[in-house]
Amino acid sequence: MMGITRYILRQLAVGMIFVSTALACVLWLTQSLRLIEMIVTQGISVGTFLKLTGMLMPTFLVVIIPIALFSVILFTYNKLNTDRELVVLRAAGLSNWALARPALILAAIATVVAYALSLWVIPKTVQNFRELQWSIRNDISNILLQEGSFNKFGNGLTIYVRARNSEGELLGILVHDRRNPTKPVTLMAEKGAIVFTEQGPRILMVKGNRQQLPEGTGQLSVLNFDSYTVDLNTAQGDSGPRFRDARERSMLELYNADIKELGDSDYRRAKVELHQRLTSPLYCLGYALIALVTLLTATFDRRGQTTTILTAIGLMVATQAAALGLANLASANPAFLVSLYLLAALPLALGFWGLARPPRTNPFRRRFSAQPA
Repeated sequence: MMGITRYILRQLAVGMIFVSTALACVLWLTQSLRLIEMIVTQGISVGTFLKLTGMLMPTFLVVIIPIALFSVILFTYNKLNTDRELVVLRAAGLSNWALARPALILAAIATVVAYALSLWVIPKTVQNFRELQWSIRNDISNILLQEGSFNKFGNGLTIYVRARNSEGELLGILVHDRRNPTKPVTLMAEKGAIVFTEQGPRILMVKGNRQQLPEGTGQLSVLNFDSYTVDLNTAQGDSGPRFRDARERSMLELYNADIKELGDSDYRRAKVELHQRLTSPLYCLGYALIALVTLLTATFDRRGQTTTILTAIGLMVATQAAALGLANLASANPAFLVSLYLLAALPLALGFWGLARPPRTNPFRRRFSAQPA
């Protein structure tokens, strides 16, 4: 019995690793395309880009693991059935429980991993991701001036650079400063450079002019200069502390969420996030039981198990859609929070009940065996 369990478990584990890796790569590619713009517009390094995308992986895994487990169980047990291995094992006296044991072991491991990701890893990585993204977007020193385009910084500062030479010198600089709405200023210079001081980054402009239209005079004031500096540090303004959403908060913070601090809408989201973290990992075991019950309790058909497989897929998709729908309803009305637990427990209860039932017997076989010899 242990040899059979190891044999099936090995196939399931290898398939699980392969499918999870493939799905993770696809999701990583789709999400990384959204962050490519940071390399272009913000000038971040490849290392920082990989760090940002790597922080998203735990969030992908908690979605991938139940689906990958479900797919692998369907494929593996259907292959065992097609190769008549399940028929032989049943003839040897193995029950549905014994046949399902390898998949249940892998599902239990996946559930533990999903709980670790959902309760501890994901909140921390999402928080680190948002903080790094926030610092990149709001730290003016990390922004790269693009050649031939108007670069907007903070509130009211626009900079145009015609070209940049090999030494990093800026050529053909145009700056329009509207940080003081009543006194807009336009500056032009032949060349310049970005310099970093203790007070923050600045643009040093050489051989240019400063143009301003004083309010009420109607006359343009032009000031030629040999050198002039524009403070970039004040362009970002006072953005205030960053608001942390529900996905970044720990379980304790979600449990002790205060409606006065967060507001009604964010308070409801925090409570839904709390209960989703407790229920979503259970779908690893629930989806596994859906696949097992539909395949192991179905009668053998030489033409294949297409109908059975489609039934299992339909049940899984319906459960996932119901989970998403109930989460949205719970965000609007906290009375639906209990339904999250009922839905997560439903596949478990029906799945264990289905495996515990005695196998169905073909009525024609029973009639034939009852006839006297």
